[in-house]
Amino acid sequence: MLALMASTTRITVTLPTEQVAELKKLTDNISGYVAEAVARQIRHQLLGEDLHRHQEQHGAFTDEELAEAHERIFGHEEGAGEPEAA
Repeated sequence: MLALMASTTRITVTLPTEQVAELKKLTDNISGYVAEAVARQIRHQLLGEDLHRHQEQHGAFTDEELAEAHERIFGHEEGAGEPEAA
C-alpha cells in the first residue's frame, strides 16, 4: 500500500531529557512518532467535543448506552465489570 506524502513544516519542540531518551529507545523516527501522537490527541479531543455537543443536545448518556458503547469498542470480556471470586 502506498502512503500519501503529506506536506510538512519543521518546528522546534522542547521535551524533557528523560522523554527524549525513552523515545530514542522506542523509535528511530522521532518525528513520525510525535506526529502520530499529535494526530491521536487531536482525534481524541475532537471526539470529546462531539460527545459533549451530543450530550448537550440529547442529554447525558445512560448507563445502558455507555455499556453498549463499551461492548462495541472493546467487545465482551467474560467477567468484565464483575468482582473476582476470592
